[in-house]
Amino acid sequence: MSMQELSNSVCIVGVDESDELGTLPETSQLSLHLQSIQNAVTDAGLNISDVDGIFTAGQHSPALLGEALGITPRYIDGTSVGGCSFIIMAGHAMLALHHGLCDVAVVSHGESGRSGVGVTRGRDTSLSGQFETPYGFGGAPTYFGMITTRHMHDYGTTLEQWAQVAVSTRAWACLNPKARFRDPITIEDVLNSRPMFYPFNLLNICLVTDAGGAVVLTRADRAKDCAKKPVYIRGAGEGTEHVMVTEMKNLPLSEATRLSGEKAFQMAGVSHGDFDHVMLYDAFSSGPPIMLESLGFCKPGEGVSFFEEGRSTPGGSLPINTNGGGLSYTHSGMYGIFPMIEATRQLRGECGERQVPNAKLSLVNGMGGMLSAAGTLVLSNEA
Repeated sequence: MSMQELSNSVCIVGVDESDELGTLPETSQLSLHLQSIQNAVTDAGLNISDVDGIFTAGQHSPALLGEALGITPRYIDGTSVGGCSFIIMAGHAMLALHHGLCDVAVVSHGESGRSGVGVTRGRDTSLSGQFETPYGFGGAPTYFGMITTRHMHDYGTTLEQWAQVAVSTRAWACLNPKARFRDPITIEDVLNSRPMFYPFNLLNICLVTDAGGAVVLTRADRAKDCAKKPVYIRGAGEGTEHVMVTEMKNLPLSEATRLSGEKAFQMAGVSHGDFDHVMLYDAFSSGPPIMLESLGFCKPGEGVSFFEEGRSTPGGSLPINTNGGGLSYTHSGMYGIFPMIEATRQLRGECGERQVPNAKLSLVNGMGGMLSAAGTLVLSNEA
């Protein structure tokens, strides 16, 4: 079977977040999952009993979600390669649905990233835990700080340019009622915010929230019977490269992102200039430009131009991260479900003040780990 046969065979028919996003010390991770699934299934005009495929990553298994929902799934997937896992799982769900292994799939995320309710933390015995952490790597900001500093060394990118990404993303958050931060900021605000891990100040780094989200998918023939306009998965791709940043082949660019993008674009039969709307994983302000470069939207070092020239802001020629991103909307730790939710809403025309006019084709791309893995989706509101 060719990749093109899969294109447009499966649709996203329901999306939603948990009842609340933010600081939720009374809400467990499991509750965040269950709220999101119920809300997304309702959005699709379906019932929980219709769901027979469960896809999730993180600390809770698909078996636990099935038990908590009171259903016995026919198909489960617990692929966990970081925050992009949910984007990758949408591609896996497409395969399972296409081949009749399940009829209604839900990709679910729930994470008590800020409050730690129902979270189990243990000693890190992974390769990075043994061979990087003891030598001064202190978590995601230090790893991504190194990647970003290397980018500055190789291509001359500046602190002001990274700051512009945060300013652009905040402009969208101002238009999203669900965003955590909704006050406009300037480049100077970012540069004057509290220093954290060079080259990042506080406003270069994503939020840490409690949040959940879910995406419901089914085959295109059944999607027409659901409550909302279907959003077609036109292309999907995934890639992995390394786990330890010290093993990256082409630092600071992401080989996993390149691979996942090439697969998705080939399946969809699209090129870079076809997109009306782009959602990129922004755990740090340097992430989106590096992803644009790794995906081939521009030459290495030129990704910041998408933000500097106002191309990505409201009214710009290529709107990027229209929900306010992980920088200003929400970021629980594993962010990949939320770009899919926003892209679906944009393609349905449900975004109110932040709606991109005539959005027909959207790109969703996310990283997992420190650019270790990547997932890419091409979504369309037309078959």
